[in-house]
Amino acid sequence: MISYLEFEKPVAELEQRIAELRSAADGDDVDISTELHRLEQKSADLLASTYESLSPWQKTQVARHPSRPHFRDYVEQAFEDFVPLGGDRNYGDDEAILGGFAKLNGRKIILIGHEKGNDTASRIRHNFGMGKPEGYRKAIRLMEMAGRFGLPVVTLVDTSGAFPGVEAEERGQAEAIARSTEACLALPGPMVAAIVGEGGSGGAVALASAERVLMMEHAVYSVISPEGCASILWRTAEKAPDAAEAMKVTAQDLKGLGVIDRIVPEPVGGAHRDPVVAATSLGAAIAEELDMLSGYAPHELKRQREDRFLAIAG
Repeated sequence: MISYLEFEKPVAELEQRIAELRSAADGDDVDISTELHRLEQKSADLLASTYESLSPWQKTQVARHPSRPHFRDYVEQAFEDFVPLGGDRNYGDDEAILGGFAKLNGRKIILIGHEKGNDTASRIRHNFGMGKPEGYRKAIRLMEMAGRFGLPVVTLVDTSGAFPGVEAEERGQAEAIARSTEACLALPGPMVAAIVGEGGSGGAVALASAERVLMMEHAVYSVISPEGCASILWRTAEKAPDAAEAMKVTAQDLKGLGVIDRIVPEPVGGAHRDPVVAATSLGAAIAEELDMLSGYAPHELKRQREDRFLAIAG
């Protein structure tokens, strides 16, 4: 069952009418196929036109949709033979950041990403995708393993930000994020990062400092959440839509600014409406990028990463 966002109410009303018409005609001899087709076409057209003109704030809502596919969904649909590896060999394991060996179209890779969970229990277990120091240190361990075995690294970023709790600070959250970013930049092999939902602050950059950065069509990527920015600038989270507009958080804006390299199209109505199609598109895009990067020497890959971030900073 689809959970509708506030701006999707007109679509929800149409689809409710379609469902009621089907229910009323069930077992009836009256032919309603023509009317059903008309309403279904109207609903599809309305959905398409709505998603063609989403504001940055509306895209933020889509990126946070509770039914949007997360790391485990993409692993199931786009990758093969995933073997999860846990622990940072220092403190413990963090289920907000998952990773391990995997294959993409037969190519062996190291796959790392944020997992938010899909129900109350799993969201709590995965800490809503907010990584702790041990999660980023696990990512570092896996990236170092990729370097030793000559494997490319693929990361799927989907977090509102790193966990800000006291215990995370006590265990060196900032240092872990910095070293994870450093590990990305130092990789001898190809790295492709994909922002699949939210890309929030340093918690996202720590897994996205790659030579090729992709974004799903309705994902967002920013240094702070729109609500956080609004609270700082205007002292109220109600200004979040204005903050989202000003921060240029969308894939389209960031592609124009050179922050990302490629936008991966989503099904009409967002990835949550057809996760299989979304995952297939993402897998194909990542495979293409890895093919293009496979001929570069380690020093060339490192230079590409350095150049992209120096260009952004400049």
